[in-house]
Amino acid sequence: MKITLNNRAEEIDTETMSVQKLIDYKNFTFKLLVTKINGELVRKDDRNTAMVKDGDTVVILHMISGG
Repeated sequence: MKITLNNRAEEIDTETMSVQKLIDYKNFTFKLLVTKINGELVRKDDRNTAMVKDGDTVVILHMISGG
């Protein structure tokens, strides 16, 4: 499938993938992540069932705090 991940074109050798599998595949290790598919927020509890498919635009951002 071809997707746009964080404004970059990505090609992954599968037809669909859950958001959580994509996070694992890309090795995002931050605990506080915001995830969206095509502009729609994907809650943490829904990441295993929300599916990314060909042509989707996915945003995975990590929250940073500091002082």
